[in-house]
Amino acid sequence: MSQAQSGIVRRQGPRQIALRILLFAVLGLFCLYYLIPLAVMISTSLKSLDEIRTGSLISLPHEISLDAWSKAWSSACVGVRCTGLEPYMWNSFLMVVPAVLISTFLGAINGYALTKWRFPGANVIFALMLFGAFIPFQIVLLPMARTLGYFGLAGSVYGLVFVHTVYGLAFTTLFFRNFFVSVSDGIVQAAKIDGAGFFPIFFKLMLPMALPTIVVSVIWQFTQIWNDFLFGIAFTVGDSNPVTVALNNIVATSTGVKEYNVDMAAAIIAGLPTLLVYVLAGSYFVRGLSAGAVKG
Repeated sequence: MSQAQSGIVRRQGPRQIALRILLFAVLGLFCLYYLIPLAVMISTSLKSLDEIRTGSLISLPHEISLDAWSKAWSSACVGVRCTGLEPYMWNSFLMVVPAVLISTFLGAINGYALTKWRFPGANVIFALMLFGAFIPFQIVLLPMARTLGYFGLAGSVYGLVFVHTVYGLAFTTLFFRNFFVSVSDGIVQAAKIDGAGFFPIFFKLMLPMALPTIVVSVIWQFTQIWNDFLFGIAFTVGDSNPVTVALNNIVATSTGVKEYNVDMAAAIIAGLPTLLVYVLAGSYFVRGLSAGAVKG
């Protein structure tokens, strides 16, 4: 310990030390409160049905078994299809990846145009797009269903890509607009004097600077789209369902024996992608927020 650190410790009285201990104790209780359900889910998924029936909810498994995980992935009955979550996980990836990339790219162009290539009515258009971020999902169900039917995308994964791209544009435009507005106009003006046009400035100058905001937009969109249930159940049928709808069909089934271990394993499998995204890119998410992604 350095002399400066030891001096700080000595200057802390009993009151400050007690407050710090109390603070950490309260934070520990909150962490425990949020982690207990996850611990119960993991513990239950590793038990056999006999052990679940005879043991308590919070007890640890006497013998670890991965049978529930295997069944949840490959053979659990989703309605009348006993294929597990595997095909529906791929449906979700086929939906999420293009929807995230397209909405992030279009949001970046919108934010760039609304701040560095201003035109008459730009503020009105931004206000209307911002208003779109607060429209409840339920309001757009009927007009969106008619639109998907008109384009021949109803009941398909591609229809969900379209829906989430359109609905996510309001958020991604907000993120990038609020970042680009903090970038000096002089940089863009200098590039214009050098002969650069709209897209060269965007790709070579503005987009590399917006990397933290890109990460924020990707994490936000990935989480919102992957966890969506309403659009998935409203606009897809059967084999095109995303994993959230398949998970609901596994858990809500009323036929056969209720397999709580399979239900818990399926819930964890369905939530793993979003958890991994936050674990791998969480620090970049915080950095992107502090870089201006939600300012303005």
